[in-house]
Amino acid sequence: MEIKVLGPGCQKCHELDKRTREVVRELGIDVDVEYVQDIKKLVEYAILFPPGLVINGNLVSSGKVLGKKDIEKLINTAVSQEK
Repeated sequence: MEIKVLGPGCQKCHELDKRTREVVRELGIDVDVEYVQDIKKLVEYAILFPPGLVINGNLVSSGKVLGKKDIEKLINTAVSQEK
């Protein structure tokens, strides 16, 4: 599994990164969360409004700071699709 938080480094982006890492830790899954701030890479995902959340190469959220329960649901959906 691959998880990326996309954003230029604003407060909302940092908060989404923090919450995502907390959820991963709480779920006990072995996955690295990458915080992507490179503008060229952000453009590749075509996000108009940061922060963005990418799971397994798919942009699953853009423009808002998701709650931990929402992040957990997205991760669990991705895990079930991998099986």
